[in-house]
Amino acid sequence: MMDREDEDDFSSKYHKKRNSKVPRFRCLVCQDSQCFDDIETEVQYCRNAIKCWKITKKDADGQVSYRRGCEDSPERLQICVTSHLTRFAAPTGQYAAECCTGELCNNGSFPTLPNLSKENESTAVHDDHYLTKLAFAILGPILILGVLAIILLYARRKHRKRILAARSMSFDLEEAYSGDPVMRTTATVGDSTLKEYLEQSITSGSGFGLPLLMQRTLAKQILLKDQIGKGKYGEVWRGLINNTEVAVKIFLSKDEASWTRETEIYSTVLAKHPNILYFIGSDMTSCNSTTQLWLVTDYHALGSLYDYLVRRSLNYNQMYKIMYSVVKGINHLHEELYGDQDKPQIAHRDIKSKNILMKADGECVIADFGLAVTYYEKTNKMTLTPNPRVGTKRYMAPEVLDQVINTKYFESYKRADIYSLGLVFWEICWRTTSNGKVDEYKLPFFDCLDHGDPSFDDMRKIVCVDQNRPVIPNTWASDPILTFITKIIKECWHQKASVRPSSLRIKKNLQKLNL
Repeated sequence: MMDREDEDDFSSKYHKKRNSKVPRFRCLVCQDSQCFDDIETEVQYCRNAIKCWKITKKDADGQVSYRRGCEDSPERLQICVTSHLTRFAAPTGQYAAECCTGELCNNGSFPTLPNLSKENESTAVHDDHYLTKLAFAILGPILILGVLAIILLYARRKHRKRILAARSMSFDLEEAYSGDPVMRTTATVGDSTLKEYLEQSITSGSGFGLPLLMQRTLAKQILLKDQIGKGKYGEVWRGLINNTEVAVKIFLSKDEASWTRETEIYSTVLAKHPNILYFIGSDMTSCNSTTQLWLVTDYHALGSLYDYLVRRSLNYNQMYKIMYSVVKGINHLHEELYGDQDKPQIAHRDIKSKNILMKADGECVIADFGLAVTYYEKTNKMTLTPNPRVGTKRYMAPEVLDQVINTKYFESYKRADIYSLGLVFWEICWRTTSNGKVDEYKLPFFDCLDHGDPSFDDMRKIVCVDQNRPVIPNTWASDPILTFITKIIKECWHQKASVRPSSLRIKKNLQKLNL
């Protein structure tokens, strides 16, 4: 990854290299009597030229003038645009111009003027040049427009075929599942409105997920089977598309901003990564006269990391695999990547065990980007929701709870993510078997709260005023591996945001375990 100074240096070298391909030299510069003056001190030059020229002119009154000069840019080759030697004769005046390339090549005698007796011949030659240019000027754009028209017609025909194929697939699925009582019938909301909305909100430029056309008919291709989750944003269903299991996150209409935000991030800026939830597409549908906003992703049968930890304990290898995959996913989010389509830095702003999903291979993927904020370092552009105090209160960093976070400094949001990551690591360690013993799953701060959904004031008093953190069992101190992880956890949830390590540093520290 290049910083700005490297990019500027590269750009400067590139342009120098490009310009160096054009030979440069000196040309004589003079007018009329100066051109016949032999005094050396009176000689003038133009430097860095790519063409030299000399001209003899005669106006209608018979007055003859002489000039020498140069052109230093291809865009300014006005005199030397036609040929090496140009002559023109008419009753209104004559001229002869000679162009050349080389050091002081426009020295020597001036070109001779054409005779009026050869006026017709010279004029004919000049007219031939003019007519040739005129023909190119007229026919060139016509040919280009013709080629573009053919390309557009071909693209339109191909586009129509794709639409017909998508509709055919949709009708086949509806027919096949028409007798299934679980099947939810969906209808596209206002074709023209939906088309305009999706064209503005959804792109497939990153190659991440389905093509845009398929996304527009996605809801009609999915058979919803059973509900697997529910929250304040809406519901999560397990669905089938071409006999492949998918997860369908259905947003309530009041959460359209979160659906739009998550769709934009998934489809425009997230390159594929094994520890980021794979995005298939999104759609807007209607069910029982209610607008639904769908987000379709890979389905992970093991559920969230929270569900996984509630059900089972871990050994060291399982603990390490989960932690390392989580920090790899967060590091990918926090990094800015450059390429055909740049990926900005992304701060999640709602890192918690319920927003991390378990894969069948024991690794994890980061999910739920409805509150994410993005930042392009090159342009210093940041997208941010109006309310800085968002997320899950139990996992909020001290500066967020205290409302002192610097909302104009993107690093602040990354450091808040690291605080939340420390709490997730604590949950993982809590369910790791050490010396043959393991505790039942507990949420962070279980010993400080007597209810499951604390208020801002509750968390602010615990985290900011009392500066409490989740309890570290004494047994961890006698376990070398958990002792090592405990040090990382304490750095992550440090009261001062500036002290917290970066996701890259945490990743490198975990590598030292060699599990």
